[in-house]
Amino acid sequence: MTSQASVVTPERFATGFPDFGAWMDAIEQRQKEFQQHYDEFTPDADEVAAIAALVEQHGVKALVLGEDWCPDVWRGVPVIAKIAERSGMELRLFKRDENKDIMSEFLNQGEFESIPTIVFYDRDHRYLGHWIERAELANEEIAEIRNEVMAGVPPEGPERDRAMARYRAATTERAGPWRHAQVTEVRELLEGALG
Repeated sequence: MTSQASVVTPERFATGFPDFGAWMDAIEQRQKEFQQHYDEFTPDADEVAAIAALVEQHGVKALVLGEDWCPDVWRGVPVIAKIAERSGMELRLFKRDENKDIMSEFLNQGEFESIPTIVFYDRDHRYLGHWIERAELANEEIAEIRNEVMAGVPPEGPERDRAMARYRAATTERAGPWRHAQVTEVRELLEGALG
């Protein structure tokens, strides 16, 4: 995050979509993928309890930037939505491309508009930290999947389309542990920020 004053005031935060249902109503595509990841994910009760305690003590709330075409968003938004629902965390979801000024504050490595980006604040709207794109476990395994499925595939055409379908299927198949790893990373980020 930049050292300048954030464009995310409490008033701006309040303008985001307030929950997963509102997000689903607002997006234009991939509802099936979002719903599948939402339905398949049951967060660990101990992880939820730990996050709920931080929400109770510090008023933790989350801002999410995403777009409906992104597989990492299909997987990551349902996770934070369920965590918010079960922990009492206030959640606001924003479309990245309509909120570039927010995105510019939370660039991946200071350069990339990676999504989902989940930004955490306390009850006084103090910035606690942000989580970007996917869990480290997913990063490691996606590289393996990409090497297995996409090696030697041309950049365009029907062969590329078939390879991309195999790639999406493989990432969806492995998504369970990645979703749980996301929750662990979020809990650790919040515990680190809040002591």
